[in-house]
Amino acid sequence: MSAMSWLTAGTFGDGVNIPARLEALAEPGAICVSAAARDHVGNKLPLAFDDLGDQQVKNIPVAIRVYRVQTATPTAQPTAALPLPYKPSIAVLPFQNMSGDPEQEYFADGMVEEIITVLSRIRWLFVIARNSSFTYKGKAIDAKQVGRELGVRYVLEGSVRKGGNRVRITAQLIEAATGAHLSADRFDGSLEDVFDLQDKVASSVAGVIEPALQAAETIRSVYRPTADLTAYDLYLRAYAMALSSALRIPEALRLIEQAIETDPRYGPALAWGALCCFRLLVDDQSEDREADRLKGADFARRALEVAGEDPGILANAAVALAYFGEDIGAMMALVDRALVLNPNHARGWQISGLLRLWAGQPDIAIEHVNAALRLSPRARVGTSLTTIGAAHFFSRRFDEAVPKLLLAIQDDPSFPQLYRYLAACYAHMGRLDDARKVVTRLRAITPDAIPDASALRNPEHRELFLSGLRLAMGETT
Repeated sequence: MSAMSWLTAGTFGDGVNIPARLEALAEPGAICVSAAARDHVGNKLPLAFDDLGDQQVKNIPVAIRVYRVQTATPTAQPTAALPLPYKPSIAVLPFQNMSGDPEQEYFADGMVEEIITVLSRIRWLFVIARNSSFTYKGKAIDAKQVGRELGVRYVLEGSVRKGGNRVRITAQLIEAATGAHLSADRFDGSLEDVFDLQDKVASSVAGVIEPALQAAETIRSVYRPTADLTAYDLYLRAYAMALSSALRIPEALRLIEQAIETDPRYGPALAWGALCCFRLLVDDQSEDREADRLKGADFARRALEVAGEDPGILANAAVALAYFGEDIGAMMALVDRALVLNPNHARGWQISGLLRLWAGQPDIAIEHVNAALRLSPRARVGTSLTTIGAAHFFSRRFDEAVPKLLLAIQDDPSFPQLYRYLAACYAHMGRLDDARKVVTRLRAITPDAIPDASALRNPEHRELFLSGLRLAMGETT
């Protein structure tokens, strides 16, 4: 029945003609039911009805109360599409883990991370950061939606199946605007050839987006960080931990140190080891600050020795060394070099913003962090909101700093530095009651309310920060 539903059928024992009669009353595409049918449904289904009044129908002597089922549902407003960059753009979505082993999720995620790294080395390609791409993990999202929400022209999706010493990667390149599949490839090989498989996936994507480029140009841009898959496996596990929670940094560092012991020249592990030591100090988790400072500086310098042209290693080592006291200008130059090598490196832009903040350049800091957020629009890469809030604070734009810092606290309520900046901000605004409440929350996280502020190279900024904290704590001197 084109305009009827099961709602009217079988409701009446001796009125078998009623459904047919009601169908004649219904407009094309509409559904009409009797009062008895409506009462029978009650609250069993989420339906609403329009009362059409009593209707006289053929061969039924008594008028029937008729209702029309409301079938229209509110249409969800589409998310405003981000503008497309001026050059080809792509988002690599999390690959499905087809291994049947949940413990292998980290391997599939790491595979995607490596492919993103390869693609990011293509200068003409705008690549969305892993952090934003991975917000779609485990969700049934179509390519058109991803294209709108991330502002990209292409989407890469696929799967990884790891079994024994073999791995199979499948990848489909999709044009986001139309949902059309531009290519579909499958790559099989042994784990010893895992980096070659990643090269092939990246080369295939590049060949579709820009046929004029030779696949060899993409392959030459690849930097193979290590041939030791034991170190690589440890690094992937630690990397996933470090991104998931600040509280897991000590555990991540232990795995990183195992990876470095396995391969002492493994650049990414060395750089992330330096970052973990840096975070231990910043998050007040260090049990021996001087020992962790020395260890982190050693990791960072060893990472730079083997970095070559890897932008991730350069940027991560630079921010750690800057915090440990190295010349801030030299460290900013290192990050600038990383961004020349890979202008799509979201974390590089975030680190550049943080270094500019420490160097006393708050407006440039905001500009660079906003560049990171454009490359990673759905997820933070580092403490982006904290940096922006602190930059407004140092520029004495306290009213603009407060909402950024409050948002950052919602994002990561375990980060002590956030509460320090917010307390100092409130204090300088004259909101001392609010400032003291924030200090109370800060002391619940760490006993060290007054931090080591030596990373702030600008003396006026350092004094603004520390004087605000002292005022928030009720100190008069």
